Amino acid sequence: MIFGYVNSGEGEKAIELFRQMQQEEVDPDSGTIVGALNACGSIAALEDGKLVHSYVVLHGLQSNVFVLNCLIDMYAKCGSIDDAFNIFEDMPTRDTVSWSAMILGYVRCGKAQKALELFRQMQDEQVEPNSVTFIGTLKACSSISALEDARILHAQIIRSGLQADVHVMNCLLDMYSKCGSIEDAWRVFNELPSQDLVSWNSMIVGYSKCGQERKALDLFLQMQQEGVAPNNLTFIGALSACANIGALEDGKLLHGRVIQCGLESDIIVANSLIDMYAKSGSIESAFRVFNTMHAHDVVSWSTMIAGFAKCRRMEMVWELYGQMQQEDVQPNCITFVGMLNACSNMLALEEGKLVHAQIVRMGMETDTFVGNCLVDMYAKCGNTDDAHRVFSSMPIRDVVLWNTMIMGYIKCGKEKRALDLFKQMQEQGMEPNRITFAEVINACASIAALDEGKSIHAQLLRKRLEMDPFISNSLINMYACCVSTEAACRVFHNMSERDVVSWNTMIMGHVKCENGEKALELFWHMQQGLVQPNSVTFVAALNACASVAALNEGKLVHAKAIRSGLDADSFVGNCLVDMYAKCGSIEDACRVFNNMAARDTVSWNTMLVSYGMHGLGRKSFKLFDLMSQEGAEMENCTFVSLLSAFSHVGLVDEGVHCFESMGPIHGIQPTVEHYSCMVDILGRSSELDEAENLIKTMRCESNVSVWMSLLGACRTHGNLQMGERAAKEVFKLDPGNSSGYVLLSHIYAANGCWDSSLKIQHMRKNRHVHKKPGCTWIEVDNQVHRFVADDKQHPQIEDIWAKLNQLHTQMKEAGYLPNPQFISHDVNVEPRVMSLYRHSERLAIAFGLISTPLGYPIRIMKNLRVCEDCHTATKFISKIVGRSIIVRDSSRFHHFDNGLCSCNNYW
Repeated sequence: MIFGYVNSGEGEKAIELFRQMQQEEVDPDSGTIVGALNACGSIAALEDGKLVHSYVVLHGLQSNVFVLNCLIDMYAKCGSIDDAFNIFEDMPTRDTVSWSAMILGYVRCGKAQKALELFRQMQDEQVEPNSVTFIGTLKACSSISALEDARILHAQIIRSGLQADVHVMNCLLDMYSKCGSIEDAWRVFNELPSQDLVSWNSMIVGYSKCGQERKALDLFLQMQQEGVAPNNLTFIGALSACANIGALEDGKLLHGRVIQCGLESDIIVANSLIDMYAKSGSIESAFRVFNTMHAHDVVSWSTMIAGFAKCRRMEMVWELYGQMQQEDVQPNCITFVGMLNACSNMLALEEGKLVHAQIVRMGMETDTFVGNCLVDMYAKCGNTDDAHRVFSSMPIRDVVLWNTMIMGYIKCGKEKRALDLFKQMQEQGMEPNRITFAEVINACASIAALDEGKSIHAQLLRKRLEMDPFISNSLINMYACCVSTEAACRVFHNMSERDVVSWNTMIMGHVKCENGEKALELFWHMQQGLVQPNSVTFVAALNACASVAALNEGKLVHAKAIRSGLDADSFVGNCLVDMYAKCGSIEDACRVFNNMAARDTVSWNTMLVSYGMHGLGRKSFKLFDLMSQEGAEMENCTFVSLLSAFSHVGLVDEGVHCFESMGPIHGIQPTVEHYSCMVDILGRSSELDEAENLIKTMRCESNVSVWMSLLGACRTHGNLQMGERAAKEVFKLDPGNSSGYVLLSHIYAANGCWDSSLKIQHMRKNRHVHKKPGCTWIEVDNQVHRFVADDKQHPQIEDIWAKLNQLHTQMKEAGYLPNPQFISHDVNVEPRVMSLYRHSERLAIAFGLISTPLGYPIRIMKNLRVCEDCHTATKFISKIVGRSIIVRDSSRFHHFDNGLCSCNNYW
């Protein structure tokens, strides 16, 4: 009778019957004892199992191998693996079942390594394994991804003639898929004499977990074609594949098949359907499935909450959580993780604190997974103090938790704290992983901490991690951000394999280091290999073209983007507008903008900036009106772009109106950037007192940019006293601002205060503040040529000088008079005039004239503001040679035609 209850899965009744036998003093035989032990194992009744053990001793069955094997199995199933091992150790003889029971016991208790060691010991003692032994050992390999051990086992299974055993082979292919070797699993699957439902399920789940979801879905279809009926596990695997890749249409077909098979009421399948719909972006369909379920378990609620969290539906997250409590379903860690993710996504700090309080009440605050999400939530909401408090209170801090806290500091702009935490992590004996290293390298990049970056790089070399592409890409970016392109190149060239991210990082790195020519060289070199460019590649290449005003190369990159089908990408489209505008072709920029299928806020803002830098302020205003009519979202940068455009053309009234309407009409409070633009607008139009008063009445703290705008206006209008006040504020906020020294020196020079001008220049040099050297670029025949003042390095320099001398003779005849007022008075007039002739922009213009066809526009770019004398000279040259000359300086574009400039001398 006891065996009957055990076989029917009624272990408790079997144990009750055994107790009744004891009360009636019926002496159990060995069979009854074995049945009772099996019953105890089936329901993990350890105390009853120990009582039955006493009968084993009482009846002298300690030498009965069959009974002892059952004892081992009982203790293992009850989680008392040490008791099981003590019996195993004391056995006078051990057969294959003894070893197998002990191996399975270790696997059940999560001690897979011990199971493998026991299997090796079994072989040393020359005990022949059976199918159960192999199944247990394969499960051990699966749980710790011991792939090499598993391959040895595979060979032994073949030698043992068990390759025809479906259970063993199913376990083998399941092991391979769990160890990430899906190809080996597929080979085993194809070698099976027949594939049963378990085989198909293992392969479908295996492909789904290995990131080959489409293959998993193909197998599901093939399985049905071969007449194998799916069960709930099949659907769970296939639905998981759909969820991973957002395959909504395939998921809907699977849903229909679930209904056909009558499994829609299976709670696990229904939960998988909810998960699939939620992850595929159809939250309403997920909710419909949820509402049609007859009963919900904690997984149902948690999955639905996570789905609404992903969609940022905070109100539904709280509503479901309330309903869940009303139905007396206790939330688990997964529930709270979903809720915390919702708070993170919406930066809902107060709601996050409420969830934290509930977690504490439920006693789950020490759960590693929950603690990790709490730290992440607080950090994303900008509260790193509370994030660190949670982090510090965790009894166990794994590498994931350390990484989350480090990333939290980085996201909040506290890179120094992140680097300090990284050091603390190592001091406490926690081994960083590749994610840790990548994040701290990114922290070094953000604050240009080159020395710390080099130290971390040295650690990577010692740990042999520098060849990891993920790490190498981070190192390249770090060195580029620290303006150490040589080190970045070394990392790049030492990589055994370079993916598209490697190339993109290297190209963008050269752009960051103001070496657009090298960036473009890399872009074209990349095309020669097998690595296909993506949208990020084109964004980087277009930025490179923009940085050196390489219009022709920009057009070639544009053509390449069209052939790659990426020109419609919004990021690429926005960069195309920016590139054409910065290369001086506002017409092409407009054409790209007008042809964009969809425009985001960045598109509108880029076009606004483009009009502004070309001195087309009224077009900016019309575009702003159109933007409003189309309901495009206004942002802070929208008004920065618009005000900047107004400043370049002196639209003072329009600027004031725009500034004053930001808050009342558009709900955007002015920031320091907007104030800086307004100071520039007022300052350029000679309303210096109003500009200074605006700074004094700002609703936010002033910065260097605001005072530099005022200082620039003082230089334009020669206001010495106000210029001194503005410069004082600039040096207080940024003592290393070289432009501040230059502007103040020019103000003194313009007012004839040569001693003060020289004093400022000496002060700059004594403080080791280096003036940025002037440099001008011009693109000819898809090659960018760079010039500096008094350049003697260019291979055609003699021809360039000859052309310049010819031009200066013609300019003088046309009435040009050099203006050397901003050159130090201690230099004789003639040398001062000659130094003007050698400015980099004039060299670039002369080179363009001798290197391009007659009538061809000359486009040049200068990294500093063009000087007044060169501005005058360029007007003369444009008339003499009958060509358009387009100059982009650090402030704006100047279009010179027939002796006139588009700026109307308002710059």
